[in-house]
Amino acid sequence: MFPDRLITGYRSFRGGRFPAERGRYSELAATGQSPSIMVIGCVDSRVSPEVIFDAAPGEILVVRNVANLVPPYEEGGEQHGTSAALEFGVRALHVKHVVVLGHAFCGGIKAFASDDAPLTKSDFIGKWMSQIAPAAEVLKTPKDDWDEYLHQLEFASVELSLKNLLTFPFVRAAVEKGELLLHGAYFGVASGRLLVRDPRSGTFEPVEA
Repeated sequence: MFPDRLITGYRSFRGGRFPAERGRYSELAATGQSPSIMVIGCVDSRVSPEVIFDAAPGEILVVRNVANLVPPYEEGGEQHGTSAALEFGVRALHVKHVVVLGHAFCGGIKAFASDDAPLTKSDFIGKWMSQIAPAAEVLKTPKDDWDEYLHQLEFASVELSLKNLLTFPFVRAAVEKGELLLHGAYFGVASGRLLVRDPRSGTFEPVEA
């Protein structure tokens, strides 16, 4: 049976938000989408970019995966969901900004850092998260300071994803032409605070509410 929570939410949407934004939906249906911002976020149910940024329909293009990671560019016959979404956003929709949105209490980061057994024999999460090993190698925080280590690794993974974005030729070309800007951000789940990366210093600074 389809979840009752979703039916209830849909009815609320049809009775409230949809009528209020019907003109926008009609325009989007007729002309297509043209968001200027793409957000690469985590699948974590507590970190919805549309909610955090109070976005209207069609405003931001969102791709979500475990731990908001951007893998490095590679060619081949494998399936590349995040890379495909990035190609669509940059080359087809010509977004002007790509934001990598990390967050506190990330389960993917914790899975990488811990010595726990994988959830399944296939270990999809472990294999996916292994790509942040370069970020972990440069951390100066000792692993025995567990909470701070995880905290710093969450930031480091955002930095790594920003570097990986530039391995995509079409991303680098757009950045060098001044047509695309890359950003790092971090959301505090408990505090609701947003930190934005300063591209000059590399530090994450809070956004005033």
